[in-house]
Amino acid sequence: MINFLFHRVLNIFLALFGVISIIFFLFNIIPSDPAQMMLGQIENEEQIRNIEKKYGFDLTLEKQYLFYLNDLSPISIHSNNNKDFIYYDKSKYDGINLFSTSKYFLILKFPYLRTSYQKSGKPVSDIIKETLPNTFILALSSILIATFFGISFGIISALNKKNITDKLLQFICTLGMSMPSFFSAILFSWFFGFILSEYTNLNMTGSLYELDDYGEVEEMKIKNLILPAFVLGIRPLSVIVQLMRTSLLDTLNQEYIRTAKAKGLSMFKIIYYHSLKNSLNPVITILSGWFASLLAGSIFVEYIFGWNGLGKEIIFALNHMDIPVIMGSTLIIAFLFIIINILVDITHLYLDPRIKYY
Repeated sequence: MINFLFHRVLNIFLALFGVISIIFFLFNIIPSDPAQMMLGQIENEEQIRNIEKKYGFDLTLEKQYLFYLNDLSPISIHSNNNKDFIYYDKSKYDGINLFSTSKYFLILKFPYLRTSYQKSGKPVSDIIKETLPNTFILALSSILIATFFGISFGIISALNKKNITDKLLQFICTLGMSMPSFFSAILFSWFFGFILSEYTNLNMTGSLYELDDYGEVEEMKIKNLILPAFVLGIRPLSVIVQLMRTSLLDTLNQEYIRTAKAKGLSMFKIIYYHSLKNSLNPVITILSGWFASLLAGSIFVEYIFGWNGLGKEIIFALNHMDIPVIMGSTLIIAFLFIIINILVDITHLYLDPRIKYY
């Protein structure tokens, strides 16, 4: 297990390094003038030069890349000289001094994701802290809905193989997988939030927290979670139903299941005590990818439903070319994707003792 965890941690750093490199060069080769974008309509030559010097836009791309790695690294090198670009600024970094010389020193710190171009220099980390919990709640609600109904419908479909119930569920699943999330979001928002709003009491748009009628106090609106969570969960639900059906049918054909049937055990006991756990391995595997994908794939769903999450923030950043926000958000999603996959691998050890990691 220790050897497995060591290799996994090493893979985390290598994967993140690759993601960081790709994201940096992808967004920094785009022809744009960040200094002019930050100043808007009030820029002049002197202000532009000051901004370029402050943020390092006047440096070569290679140097900008190295400084970006330095900002993201938990252990980074800094200078006491305020004219140096790696000058230690307490407003940006809050670190512990590890080693120092006359000119430079090493610190241990949290990764610095820099500041937004558009939101008055607001730290990207603060923007992510404010929006990521909402996206996480939406993604978690969606995957729980997809898991519960997917496993339940998968069992029903397997137990009614090739009859009308099975065929109807397979048709609905195929339809659910083929329908893009943004189209489902528009359809659900219009139908349940507008046409049937009198009966459903749901809104077309809305976030988890909204101001009251007086615009003074934020109130939690759980009902605003219902539509986006169901929309986001449609595609993974469809996949889980089909995967659970196939896996359960394979398990029910095993010799030990035939033995259990010969002993007179009810189908409920056979499913619950003997088949379900062994059938869940492929479902758990695909859940990891889908949960991480929901964190990234909620962008259009959040935008359509007005859900104040990281996805909606990314749309705003893309529209205004707020590159630090885009890069920081993408890195966080990549990091979560890697961590989730590691947790799923560990879960497999519990579900199937035959699996060994070396």
